[in-house]
Amino acid sequence: MKIKDMKLTKEEKQILKDVESGKYISEGIIEEERKRLQLIAQNTIQLRKTKNVNIRIREDDLNKLRAKAQASGIPYQTMISVLIRQYTSDKLQIQI
Repeated sequence: MKIKDMKLTKEEKQILKDVESGKYISEGIIEEERKRLQLIAQNTIQLRKTKNVNIRIREDDLNKLRAKAQASGIPYQTMISVLIRQYTSDKLQIQI
């Protein structure tokens, strides 16, 4: 469905008109956000070469991990994969 085929409210029509006329100018993405998005993109590409693994994890740890992943804007499975990748590439140290 194209935008012109959609039923827009008066406010939505005005916003669309303003955007199309160039009234709003992008300020660009700040460097930290650009790096975060780049990491997500790299992880997405690398996820194509994966193996499924089943693990047992404490429920409270999983809930905390899910919350941190959501705050970072990535799926929790991706966060687990990133943590493993960082550990195996010596970018992350774990104290046991």
